[in-house]
Amino acid sequence: MLTRSHAFGLLVAALLATAAYLLTAVPAFHLVSPMLFAVLLGLVARNLGALPTGTDAGLKYASKTLLRAGVVLLGLRLSLPDVLSLGSGALLVLLITVAATFAAALALGRWLRLAHTVTVLTGTGTAICGASAVAGMSAVVQEGKPRRGVADETVDSAAATALAVVTLCGTLAMFALPALARALGLSGIQAGVWLGASIHEVGQVVAAGGFMGEQVTQTATLTKLGRVVLLAPLVALVGYSQGRRSAGQASAAGTRPPLVPGFVLGFVAAILLRSAVDWSPFSGAFEPVFNAADTLTLAGLTLAMAAVGTAVNLKTVVTTGGRALVFGLLLTIVTAAVGLASTLVLV
Repeated sequence: MLTRSHAFGLLVAALLATAAYLLTAVPAFHLVSPMLFAVLLGLVARNLGALPTGTDAGLKYASKTLLRAGVVLLGLRLSLPDVLSLGSGALLVLLITVAATFAAALALGRWLRLAHTVTVLTGTGTAICGASAVAGMSAVVQEGKPRRGVADETVDSAAATALAVVTLCGTLAMFALPALARALGLSGIQAGVWLGASIHEVGQVVAAGGFMGEQVTQTATLTKLGRVVLLAPLVALVGYSQGRRSAGQASAAGTRPPLVPGFVLGFVAAILLRSAVDWSPFSGAFEPVFNAADTLTLAGLTLAMAAVGTAVNLKTVVTTGGRALVFGLLLTIVTAAVGLASTLVLV
């Protein structure tokens, strides 16, 4: 429940989020998600001891409750009619690429001896949609069982690591894949599907498509939005899996948490609501509402991720950073390779 004691922490998170937005207004940073800057600013504020006293309650509320609310609203930007318009070939490319990337993440994360949280969050950000996917999955992922030689890492620290790695690798893919698409002689449709299925952030996909022309941009953007829809089943699957484990651990105490968290169901319900409106003859009348919801969603997630950043231990992030970067680069290669192979066969 939101009380007066939360106000100061929420104000600090809002100021950090505002600063993050101002940074994205700098031309050199306009393709970077404000969520990344928000996490970094929160991290710096905490580790420099710059956070005033009395902020903990509000920051915790923002990093938990507001984060879940933002993920629910994220569903309102996703429409099943748009996804279905891609056609069966492109849809299969998306399913194959996302499934292969996440499976590779689990295998590579164990091989590189990364913490469970870093593995799942970086894998989700690479497989689905960058910062938004990291934010969504961070609301359900739990710290795994400690493994020999693998340091424990909190969800907050893992989210900071994942955001940085996914942003960097997505930027590299944004420049590399259009050049490769030209060199391989892909058609406009094939290039668009490949870019949309392989590059991490929506903004990066739009920029990469812009290097190749309007047709590629439109196809790539639509393909990317189809990929974002897959965040719902992936988060639900991980939430269900971890809910079962938590339920087993809590059974002795007589408490059983839900197998699928309520906000995940809300996310799916928001997608269905947006889809129903888009299928109706009155869809145009609701466009301003959905545009406003989209703005509110990004603002809410940015504020929540600023609060997440304030809980990050910088030493942990630095310790994990090298292996996490190798992990992200390998995953990006896997995503691009699987996306290209399936596109050549199916599109």
